[in-house]
Amino acid sequence: MFGRSLLGFSFVANPDKLIRMKDFLIIGGGMAGLSTAARLSELGSVVLLEAEDALGYHASGRSAAMFEENYGSPSTIALNRASRAYHEAAGVLSPRGFLCVGLPHEDAATGETIAELGMDEVTLAEARAMVPIIADEITRAGYHHDALEIDTDTLLQGFARTARGNRAEIVTKAPVSAIARTELGWAAIAPGATYEARILVNAAGAWVDEIAKLAGIAPLGVTPCRRSMARVPAPGGQDVGGWPVLFGPGETWYAKPDAGKWLISPADEDPVPPQDAWADDMVLAEGIARYEAHVTEPVTRVEMTWAGLRTFSPDRSLVIGRDPAEETFVWVAGQGGYGIQSCPAYSQLAADVLGGRAAELDPSVVQALSPARFQR
Repeated sequence: MFGRSLLGFSFVANPDKLIRMKDFLIIGGGMAGLSTAARLSELGSVVLLEAEDALGYHASGRSAAMFEENYGSPSTIALNRASRAYHEAAGVLSPRGFLCVGLPHEDAATGETIAELGMDEVTLAEARAMVPIIADEITRAGYHHDALEIDTDTLLQGFARTARGNRAEIVTKAPVSAIARTELGWAAIAPGATYEARILVNAAGAWVDEIAKLAGIAPLGVTPCRRSMARVPAPGGQDVGGWPVLFGPGETWYAKPDAGKWLISPADEDPVPPQDAWADDMVLAEGIARYEAHVTEPVTRVEMTWAGLRTFSPDRSLVIGRDPAEETFVWVAGQGGYGIQSCPAYSQLAADVLGGRAAELDPSVVQALSPARFQR
């Protein structure tokens, strides 16, 4: 190991391998990092570092992945709508639909959900025609046909293929242990190599604040939140392939088909430190009980459980753009539960910002997504 004096920092570089100056160094190999790598690879040289053995290991690989334009804050909805054409061209969308059902004490909340998501109110008979296991006690239901399923793996691999096709270097098993400013940009140490670039892009998901601290940048104050999931046999042995996503008002639980099985989530959002998340059995049991109150078929066996992290910024909107205190440090962060459906638009915005181009999004949306909105 040898020392380097970098703008006042004591930095110990890795002597094994020095990756000479790139234009962009992206930290994070989930959907945020890969989509941004694909866009930026058209502007210059890119190296992407992913800490895990595989791309999309954390939130991106554990998502229920639906495309619903009306889901999220106003700036998120704008990103969703701007992303649709890309998803359609990539062939990653397929019909699914959303069906919200409510019990008598949930009447008001059901109405609010129907209005918020632009759903059509349907009768109990119409709801049962779509999902035969709906309970007699259901009093209100809403359906939205334009909720679509996203083929996450095809989308992720498409971005990786584009990036590699433009000679981007994608490195797995590369957790970053140190970052420092240099006279020309940034240097980051990962196992076996030191990477240098003019621009550092922080797309590290639940770990974005940790990466910022390594770089000497003020953190955003993001909150990683656990979302648990259980896979169970298809209710009553029925063919669930054509069923819509079924959920309760206010997103207190949801269920959806998955390769002939049935996924149930308590729609939990418990704050946790950045980690390789796992499902909480008690939280799952409570969520399954909420689900069972709305259907006729009880859950008799759980085949598999897992969890992912949905990471929110302080105002629950995405954070895309240059850090206000250091323009060579770029945030692609705070995707929450919207990062897969909105990735074509927010990665394009990142590329527009870094390429000095006018953004395709409305200026008010760009401002609402900018890191400059936070006083840190």
